[in-house]
Amino acid sequence: MPADETPAPGPVPGEAAAALRDARAQTAALIGRLTGHFDDLVAASAGSNADDEHDPEGTTIAFERSQLDTMVRRARSQLAEIDAAEARLADGRYGTCEVCGHPIAPERLEARPTARTCITCANGTRSTGR
Repeated sequence: MPADETPAPGPVPGEAAAALRDARAQTAALIGRLTGHFDDLVAASAGSNADDEHDPEGTTIAFERSQLDTMVRRARSQLAEIDAAEARLADGRYGTCEVCGHPIAPERLEARPTARTCITCANGTRSTGR
């Protein structure tokens, strides 16, 4: 770390754990809602004879299914990021950049509790020397 750069204070474990718990609860609820919407859409289209290729409504149904599927995948990916952040918190690596080893700014962790890198490394602007 350069001499003129002072490390930011590390995250407060209790606050980080609470932020991750909140993020987990919100993400799990979102997955539940999206999965329910997806299931409803599939059930509604199962009873119809909509043909995605030839029916004018079929394209819309396929598009909606695709959108919901993408949203569920993103939410599940976010849940995996939360799991990884909770593991880093448990083993004392939370709040440390995985690229350069410098502390991640508390403001970044507050805005994005699952952050793995500091802003400098996330932007790709850190020099290669440590």
